Amino acid sequence: MTTDLLLAFALGYLFGSIPFGLLLTRFAGKGDLRDIGSGNIGATNVLRTGSKPLAAATLILDCLKATTAILVARAIWPDSDIAAAAGALIGHLYPVWLKFRGGKGVATLLGVLIALSWQAAVVFAIAWVGLFLLLRFSSVGGIGAAISAPITAFVLGRQDLVPLFAGFALLVVWKHKENIRRLIAGTEPKVGRRKT
Repeated sequence: MTTDLLLAFALGYLFGSIPFGLLLTRFAGKGDLRDIGSGNIGATNVLRTGSKPLAAATLILDCLKATTAILVARAIWPDSDIAAAAGALIGHLYPVWLKFRGGKGVATLLGVLIALSWQAAVVFAIAWVGLFLLLRFSSVGGIGAAISAPITAFVLGRQDLVPLFAGFALLVVWKHKENIRRLIAGTEPKVGRRKT
């Protein structure tokens, strides 16, 4: 790996590791997000604070931090998109500032797709929203959307992106492993419904 790619990865990691959900809820006086609900720092858990605007802001910022990282890296180091994309997603999933306990990467992966393949981003967003509205499980929407990315790249003939998107999808699915266990056990809470 060249110096340029290492720098692009580091830049992506720095952008990706910004914990917007944690910062926004703290600034809004909602306390430490890690002590609320699932303890996750993503938009779904921010929603459990009772603030839809904060949840929406978290989703947008977690998405755009990846897009921004890739675009900045592309401008400074041409052909560094993939390194910056990997850094952004890994930074969100495993931020050093939070002892490597980050989010689940769905919004950040969307931000990656916006910069690398807008068509895959559109399919991702439709799958995410569609599955969520249909089933009311945030985790199912996120997992299904992540899996759609490499499939869309393959259908579009972007064989260069298929392994990358497949790797990213596997990371997102891995971060949802507890959700998958709860889905199998029938204990995964639906969004908008209180846990019993």
